[in-house]
Amino acid sequence: MRLERDLAVATKGSRGTATRDQIVDVATRLMHRQGYHCTSLDDVLRESGVGKGNFYYYFRSKEDLGYAIIGRMEAFLESTLYPLLDQTSAEPIHRIHRFLDRILETQRELNCIGGCPIGNLASELSDVHEGFRRRLAEIFSEWRRRIADALALEQAAGRFSPGCEPGVIAQFLVASLEGAILLTKVTKDIGVMERCVAELKRHLTLYTGNQP
Repeated sequence: MRLERDLAVATKGSRGTATRDQIVDVATRLMHRQGYHCTSLDDVLRESGVGKGNFYYYFRSKEDLGYAIIGRMEAFLESTLYPLLDQTSAEPIHRIHRFLDRILETQRELNCIGGCPIGNLASELSDVHEGFRRRLAEIFSEWRRRIADALALEQAAGRFSPGCEPGVIAQFLVASLEGAILLTKVTKDIGVMERCVAELKRHLTLYTGNQP
C-alpha cells in the first residue's frame, strides 16, 4: 500500500545499507499491522529473509530496531507531509487544507486498515517505555509546530483573527486527526475521516470570518 511504500523509501540509503533497509522495511510493515509487542524478531527475520548474524550487525536489540522504525517515520513526515505545509506557492491556510487532504487520501488508500503508525506505537508503548514515549512525543510536537507556524503566517498576513492562538489550534487539529484515524480504523468507515477533515476545514473558517 502507498503508506507502507512511502515509509519504505523515506530513508533509503546506499547499496551498503540495503540489508538494514530491508530489515526496517519489514519490521515497519509488521509492526504497523501487529504492533511492537506482537511482532517478534523471528517474525522480522523470517519475513525479511535476513539471518540473525546480519540482524545483530545492524541492531543491538529489538529496542534498537524500534528506534530505527521511529526514525523512519520521522523521515517519512519530513519527505512527504511537511513539505505540504512548507510550500511557499500557496497561502498557509491552503497548505493546511492540502495537508488534511493528504492524510484523508492515505486513509482511503489503506482501506481503513492499520491506522496511523505513529499513533499505534504511541498508544501501545507510551505507558511502558519512556524512551519510545519521548521520541513519539517529539514527533507529535513537531507536527503541531509545523501547523502552528503555517497558522501564524496566516495571522501575520491579516487573514486570521489576531486573537487566536496558533499553537492551541494546531494541537486541536492534531488531536482531532489522530482520533478520526482511530475511529476510521475501528469502524472501517472512511466517511468518519471524510467528515472530520471537512469539519476541521470549516472550523478554521471561524477564525477568518469566511463561513462556507
